[in-house]
Amino acid sequence: MKTALLAVFLLSTPALAFTVTVPSCNRQVTFDAPPARAIANDVNLIEMMLALGLRDRMVGYTGVSGWKTLDEELRAGITELPELSAQYPTREVLLGAEPDFFFAGWNYGMKVGGEVTPETLEPLGIKTYELTESCIHIGPKAKSSMDDMYNDLLNLGTIFGVEDRAQALVDGYKAKIAEVTASVDRNQPLRVFVYDSGEETPFTAGAYAIPTAMIEAAGGRNIMDDLDKSWATVAWEPVVERNPEVIVIVNYGDVTAEQKIAFLEGNPAFAGIDAVKNDRYLVLEYVEATPGPRNIRAVEKLVAGFWGN
Repeated sequence: MKTALLAVFLLSTPALAFTVTVPSCNRQVTFDAPPARAIANDVNLIEMMLALGLRDRMVGYTGVSGWKTLDEELRAGITELPELSAQYPTREVLLGAEPDFFFAGWNYGMKVGGEVTPETLEPLGIKTYELTESCIHIGPKAKSSMDDMYNDLLNLGTIFGVEDRAQALVDGYKAKIAEVTASVDRNQPLRVFVYDSGEETPFTAGAYAIPTAMIEAAGGRNIMDDLDKSWATVAWEPVVERNPEVIVIVNYGDVTAEQKIAFLEGNPAFAGIDAVKNDRYLVLEYVEATPGPRNIRAVEKLVAGFWGN
């Protein structure tokens, strides 16, 4: 009888055996059970969920069609999942899907002082995990590192109870990066500028954005690595003065990579920039230039473009 009662007790209290706590920016978040009704915002965060095999734990996604598009690979991964909001979701939109988890970031679905934040969602029964790259918007953060993306995957693995899957994925990514960068000459890093968007003033990656880490892994140096931001607008003057040898174009939205290159080529103010003179442009898709599994593919592209491999 005692054995039977113990078995019933154990079967009725699985959450007690699961309880986990993970860091999320400046918070510690505790989960008493793996999320079963998750929502992810933006293409790169969606792809992290897919890479971990968590499609069946998702009830929808947000923040894609208002700015970006889903490529064939991503579309295939989220067949039949609804896009709940074309841009940042409201609390009402999230509540309508009855989620228990929101994977987002600051300026990746949430805004400081906005209506959708970890603090506003918690009383509604929705736990939030914040993208590490975005933590600079609410407090101090170390300079961008490939470990940011790895740690997000490992933390998600812990949250959803798939730690082994997450660790295997990260180990494979690290091995691939080591392989593709093994022959990189780091003695004279190439000067690189990341051009996201904007004509009057360019929007670019600073010290805390993942392209800085990817560029360094590939043997370059982001000429804006002293910008105390993740993504921000700067003036064109320092870009011209720092004279990048390569310009990385982020491709998304209404203005294509080809149009951005045409703008650079057609402006006399940029004629003296080495990258423009030598036609050295590399194009990264948005999902490659933001934290996620395709950062590995992006580093491969950068190594090939920087060094002709």
